[in-house]
Amino acid sequence: MLAHVVFLGFWYPLFVLPTLKATKKSMRISTALYGTAHHKNGIANAFRHALWNYLIAKECQNWNKNLDKVLAWTEKITNWHEAAFPNKELAKKMDLHNNQIGRLLFKDNSQRSEDEAVDTIAKMAADSILVDREAALDNHKNTLVHIIEE
Repeated sequence: MLAHVVFLGFWYPLFVLPTLKATKKSMRISTALYGTAHHKNGIANAFRHALWNYLIAKECQNWNKNLDKVLAWTEKITNWHEAAFPNKELAKKMDLHNNQIGRLLFKDNSQRSEDEAVDTIAKMAADSILVDREAALDNHKNTLVHIIEE
């Protein structure tokens, strides 16, 4: 798994540092808003995953204006993370789903300020849907989801 991320870094060297910056920022913001709840599988976690993907794309776009490349990197690195750090299947699918929502939000609103993105994603998280099985994820294509109540 480590070899895979090193390989990704060789193909996208300009994106490595912005990704680390976005990761730290998303953790800091999530902790400020939700405390440690974002480490569980509730609405705070849905927020963190969507914000993480949004911020990775935003930070990387400062280095490369090609939206397709930025979004491809964001998907590859966050998918790698989900594969490298195993989770229960439903939690993994939830994370992948919320990651995708963050990327879609960036794709549709890349000019939005970071504060606006945080506000939008926090509202989306507050309205996220509780799911209890994988099939339910397909019914919520444009909505954040969570699997535990907080």
